[in-house]
Amino acid sequence: MKKKEIIEGIVTRVDFPNKGVIETADGKCIVKNALPGQKVSCRVQKVRKNYAECALLEVLEDAPDAVSSPCKHFGKCGGCTYLTMPYVKELGLKEQQVRSLLGPIIESQSMDFSWEGIKTSPSKFEYRNKMEFSFGDEEVGGDLQLGMHKRGSFYDIVTVSDCRIVDNDYRIIVKEVRDYFADLYGKKEITFYHRYRKEGYLRHLLVRKAVKTGDILIDLITTSQEEHDLQPLCDMLLDLELEGRIVGILHTTNDSVADAVKDEGTEVLYGKDFFYEELLGLKFKITPFSFFQTNSLSAEVLYETVREYIRGLYDQSGSELAGKVIYDLYCGTGTIAQVLAPIADKVIGVEIVEEAVEAAKINAEKNNLTNCEFIAGDVLKVLDEIEVKPDLIVLDPPRDGVNPKALSKIIGYGVKYIIYVSCKPTSLARDMEALIAGGYQGRRGVALDQFPWTANVETIVLFERVDRQA
Repeated sequence: MKKKEIIEGIVTRVDFPNKGVIETADGKCIVKNALPGQKVSCRVQKVRKNYAECALLEVLEDAPDAVSSPCKHFGKCGGCTYLTMPYVKELGLKEQQVRSLLGPIIESQSMDFSWEGIKTSPSKFEYRNKMEFSFGDEEVGGDLQLGMHKRGSFYDIVTVSDCRIVDNDYRIIVKEVRDYFADLYGKKEITFYHRYRKEGYLRHLLVRKAVKTGDILIDLITTSQEEHDLQPLCDMLLDLELEGRIVGILHTTNDSVADAVKDEGTEVLYGKDFFYEELLGLKFKITPFSFFQTNSLSAEVLYETVREYIRGLYDQSGSELAGKVIYDLYCGTGTIAQVLAPIADKVIGVEIVEEAVEAAKINAEKNNLTNCEFIAGDVLKVLDEIEVKPDLIVLDPPRDGVNPKALSKIIGYGVKYIIYVSCKPTSLARDMEALIAGGYQGRRGVALDQFPWTANVETIVLFERVDRQA
């Protein structure tokens, strides 16, 4: 195979996260965003030793069991990957991806490991409680858009007024905000931020909605390069007929170069800057930038699974974790810590984001939990400062996994059990090898489809410390 060569073939499988594989006489081609069973054409971009990386050009034939996409933006928007797959097939694909990454490690160690399949999200559509939409144009000099990045593009934006993974309130809000600013943009009275030129005003629209209460927060993120009266925007939003209730409209300034939603100062234009969400009977204060699982109902499945794994380790008849101390590392706003607090003597959460730690403390007080302690700081450093040693450790790290030096310290505690909650199975596989080298073996594991139709999958694994063989 040569660079720029056009290849045609049938996708035989998809490796995590969205790497379609085509087997050819000349070697293996990796094609992102292709689905199992599709016949596609692709262009070779890079030639590696044992494979070629290719760009998808066209789907020549759909998979035999393909279904119609419920979203008119699918294929153009870069958000969803599997909307034309039957959902049961998507579940099987994600489970197989996790098993293909963890299976060889488990088999090489001859572990007594129980794999428990994959759990589904309670809601297949309209499940997200947070979305970050970007302002921009779909083509140079075109109309103003508000939505998601176009598939394969860093700059082009597609308005997603028909997005299926959020509910109708989101769809109404994104359409009306886009129309409001498009009118001003057409009159050259407002600009959007150009990433290349680093000029412009409108950057993002952040929308959060509590599943249990229907409360809605709307945050407009702009640069400080222009000044505009945003009261007419507030009036327009408050006049919308929504199923939920807008409790806060905010304006956040962000002058950073990175294309990310960053808080460099937030003004409340209407109402308040928070609402409360409920999980497993507990209340959690949510601000625009709080870390919180973006699928509330599936988060309940996730946390209940963690709690069930822990309960299965101890005597069911009494206070199974009486006198036990749990570390919740990378705890975010302390959701796992507070879910576990009723069955433990003490839970210590560690999180590097100070705002999240402050929210965790408020949430614990709101939930009348007196046995939770939350510490702001890098896990690697904070572990040297905590005097109370753990009996059990829960890890819920970011996508890149646990810092290797921090993982070495975690292994050094020698606790009997570690529960690892992963949002990226490739990182889990890497850390799993380190845990095994440190004297642990996997005992139970399950995947969770936290984000249907996307390439993401959660995994929970219970590790037990075992005696080393002489």
